[in-house]
Amino acid sequence: MPDSMAEMLRKDMKCEGLLDCLHGLKDLDRECFETLARSDEPLTVDEIADRVERERSTAYRSIQRLLETGLIEKEQINYDQGGYYHVYYPTDPEEVADDMQRLLNDWYAQIGQLIQEFRTKYGDEVEPPTPVEN
Repeated sequence: MPDSMAEMLRKDMKCEGLLDCLHGLKDLDRECFETLARSDEPLTVDEIADRVERERSTAYRSIQRLLETGLIEKEQINYDQGGYYHVYYPTDPEEVADDMQRLLNDWYAQIGQLIQEFRTKYGDEVEPPTPVEN
């Protein structure tokens, strides 16, 4: 079961924890992302699968999740004789940070709206107790 927001705020959160929190990454997703981030060059799915010691199809699903979140990018490499393959590399950290900031701002606005709805709904219904006179 996920931690409550209060528990998450009390924890020492690492950069990777932030990616997990904002993007719902799984352990393998984070491992694939870290593999790409440590690499000096773009990698194929097969290379990523070898480095994380998983089947190609498992690594591919993780790579697809990372693409959907915008944490990595894909480039097509064409063979001279025809055909192609894809390589993957991390998205520019500044771009990722800007996207995370937008996500956080959107979340903050939604939570603010929910708090206001709570005030409206329960503020009118709940009256403070009347003090008892002696």
